[in-house]
Amino acid sequence: MEDFKNIHLGEFIKRRIEESAMDMDRITTFMNNTEGEIKEMLSSPSLDTVILLRWSKLLRYDFFRLYSQHIMLYAPAGARETESRKGSMPRFRKNIYTPEIIQFILELIETGEKTKIEIIENYRIPKTTLYKWITKYRKKQKENMAMDTINNSSK
Repeated sequence: MEDFKNIHLGEFIKRRIEESAMDMDRITTFMNNTEGEIKEMLSSPSLDTVILLRWSKLLRYDFFRLYSQHIMLYAPAGARETESRKGSMPRFRKNIYTPEIIQFILELIETGEKTKIEIIENYRIPKTTLYKWITKYRKKQKENMAMDTINNSSK
């Protein structure tokens, strides 16, 4: 599972560059920086938002989501936006639960660290969403066990 508590943006960007096999010339041209400046960014744990936006566009990856995951997992319950709070800031409906977050939440329940009620209250996850995850996870787990049984018996 990813470490959303201690985010090192340079490391995530470096990994994405490797995954996309992007050439350094293309990067330096798009970012309008020297290779040395790029390497400095890749060693940095944090970056200016304008620079991070450019990286997100170049590498076609939403690096800002890393911070959304951090807020969901580690911000105190009172600090997170609540449905009843009104304001002038934009509200986003897009699903922000990544597979890593879902796995993290389900592991908390599975290990007994938190109850379903605690998860719903602490992370502001709708009850129906949590139960859908549990059902889907159990179904996948059963399918994987069945495949393991078939694979083992055919050997």
